[in-house]
Amino acid sequence: MPKQAVLLLAHGTPETVEQIPEYLRNVVSGRPVPQAVVEEIQHRYSLIGKSPLTEITLAQARLVEAELNGIGEASSAFHPSDKNKDVARVGHPASRPSKAWTGHPISQPNESRVEHPAVPVYVGMRNWRPYIPEVVKQMRADGVEEAAVICMAPQNSRTSVGLYRRAAEAEAGGLRIDFTAGWADHPLLADAFAERLRPTLAKLSADVGGPVPVLFTAHSVPTRTVEASAAGADSTSRPSDKNKDVARVGHPEPRLWPGEGADPYVEDARRTAELVAVRVPEIPRWWFAFQSQGASGGPWIGPSVEETLDRLAGEGVKALILQPIGFLCDHVEILYDVDICFKEYAARKQIRLERPESLNTSETLARAVSDLARDGLRRLQDAKS
Repeated sequence: MPKQAVLLLAHGTPETVEQIPEYLRNVVSGRPVPQAVVEEIQHRYSLIGKSPLTEITLAQARLVEAELNGIGEASSAFHPSDKNKDVARVGHPASRPSKAWTGHPISQPNESRVEHPAVPVYVGMRNWRPYIPEVVKQMRADGVEEAAVICMAPQNSRTSVGLYRRAAEAEAGGLRIDFTAGWADHPLLADAFAERLRPTLAKLSADVGGPVPVLFTAHSVPTRTVEASAAGADSTSRPSDKNKDVARVGHPEPRLWPGEGADPYVEDARRTAELVAVRVPEIPRWWFAFQSQGASGGPWIGPSVEETLDRLAGEGVKALILQPIGFLCDHVEILYDVDICFKEYAARKQIRLERPESLNTSETLARAVSDLARDGLRRLQDAKS
């Protein structure tokens, strides 16, 4: 039996404000970043303290490792703020600290952890340490022969997810990889978001004395990466029936990628929202928008959150829940964009805006990722038989 492992891929985030210029150069593949953009991102990070994305992803990996190795809730007490425990293997044995671990503690052999798991879980980041290529090299050094690789971005944008895939495959060598590109419609993913949504919906509905609608969001991307042509495309939203306002006027054709077909990102994002809404029938009405449009040249897909809030204010909406369904944990696009910017914007429109807790260390999310990992490892075995 070949040695198998799981590799989780995420965006990555710097530990300090001073590291942001280097981080942004990674994000844009080395292209120059205007100083004004650098300073704005530094300002946002300073307001939230730091982005916990890397730390939480490591905690998620620990939960997945526990699930895969049959110890269930053994990792459920783990929390990313716990400074005395390791949260993932990340390609570096516990007894051998690495510079990649700056700001992230390493467990010692006598600490609580999954010792010598049958299926270890590694974590690699695209734009920060531990970088994906370094982790893949470590996996090979550890003797891993087959790996289920899962991008912790459920909705598949061929441009961004493709970068994760290429980074992993470039260093794979003889390591056989099964790559899960998208899992927007996994039932446990929708279950996890629904679990977070229900208590916030119940509380706000009680506070305002009536049912509260929901705005689901995912990260916007440049139009050119997902649509065949932006010419004539109308990115505003329209209601498709009385319960969901999600479709776009004009339905721009998705971009076709040679050998891969149409880019599924826009439909993937809306599909996740639909599956969550189905699980929470007490939602009276819901919409979908794309958030956190970038500062790079050219249009980004919409409708934006701000445009949607303008429209809802005009319709008399006074209370609203915003749930990002394109993100699996807290980071700057949630802690700053949603909790600061969108809440302030909504308040100026006389809308009370609340956000459910992010998935973070949700055990249901861990089961979803574990399910994907098992499927990937099974495919690797089936391909050899």
